[in-house]
Amino acid sequence: MTAPAPGSPMWAGLRTWWTMLSICLEERLVYRGDFALGTLMRFLPIVTQVFLWTAVFAASSRTDIAGYSRNDIVAYYLLTMLTRAFSSMPGLAGGIARSVRDGSVKKYLVQPVDYVSFLLAARIAHKLVYYVVAALPFAGVFWVCRGYFPPPPDAATIAACVVSLLLSFLLGFFMEATLGMLGFWFMEVSSIVFGYMLVQYLLSGHMFPIDMLAGIPSGLPGTSVADVVHWLPFEYTAYFPAAVWLGKIRGMELARALAIEAGWVLVMVVACRIAWRRGTRRYSAFGG
Repeated sequence: MTAPAPGSPMWAGLRTWWTMLSICLEERLVYRGDFALGTLMRFLPIVTQVFLWTAVFAASSRTDIAGYSRNDIVAYYLLTMLTRAFSSMPGLAGGIARSVRDGSVKKYLVQPVDYVSFLLAARIAHKLVYYVVAALPFAGVFWVCRGYFPPPPDAATIAACVVSLLLSFLLGFFMEATLGMLGFWFMEVSSIVFGYMLVQYLLSGHMFPIDMLAGIPSGLPGTSVADVVHWLPFEYTAYFPAAVWLGKIRGMELARALAIEAGWVLVMVVACRIAWRRGTRRYSAFGG
């Protein structure tokens, strides 16, 4: 494959993307002090989780719960924090709905800048700055808690975990962006976003591993709640990459789960694009 020639549409598109990413990076770096403080605050609940699960296992006198030992649970929680750093999109849906409501979205209808692409570039910039700021605290916490982790997995498992993290970023972005597009039809979407966040928190595995739902019947013949949740997109924003690293998902089951995650990303990309196209067709803004 040859590189795109200067002046070609592909080259112009790449330059536009790089310009958007550079501008967004500069904006994020203005608030690097706030980023650093927010990053450090994220690690405070870790101590609580360690004490909580230590108390749970001490009270139950069991060595494992749903296949997770106490060390596995603590390692799982630390890994879900890493996953959430990829998949969480704070303020994205509300920001899109607000721009629709106050009319600021109209500039993207007259300028040669795709709104969804701009938002994606802004989130990539946000995550890059966050990772730079958070790399040292994350490394420190994982080093202190290294005794809770099993030996590192093989190269193939690490590669699958990295792919799942990248897909979780795209999935989290397009799910929240699609929610924000509902602002074209509703004046206020905060209640919808709150409901989504509640369901996402419960079913993503951020609160507890999805495996703990395996013994609960779903009401469908021969299936548990965990079986149903595995087909939904939520677990791929927290549970899945952590479970892959800990060796809870392997072989064909891992390949199938990655395919489902990639399928959900494609579905949400299409849904977001359809919502944007139909929303802008019915949109009207006046003044300024």
